[in-house]
Amino acid sequence: MAVSIRLMRIGKKGNPAYRIVAIDKRKKRNTEYLDKLGFYNPLLEPAKLELDEKKLIDWVNKGAVLSEGAQKLLGKKLRSLKD
Repeated sequence: MAVSIRLMRIGKKGNPAYRIVAIDKRKKRNTEYLDKLGFYNPLLEPAKLELDEKKLIDWVNKGAVLSEGAQKLLGKKLRSLKD
């Protein structure tokens, strides 16, 4: 099974918030996910990012691939965690 780490949109219309999840790559954005890794709210000042770093590293080590949006958001953080 191909696993992807991506953003799942939650929140009201015009008030987006995102759940960072590990999900089967073939599934749609807002369906069942395998594991919740964190939360991101871009509307707060400064933007709020909560992340379970241990789970993120575990999934990446198992072969999960970051989506484009997750890579923009977590790319620098993930590189610093691996070091």
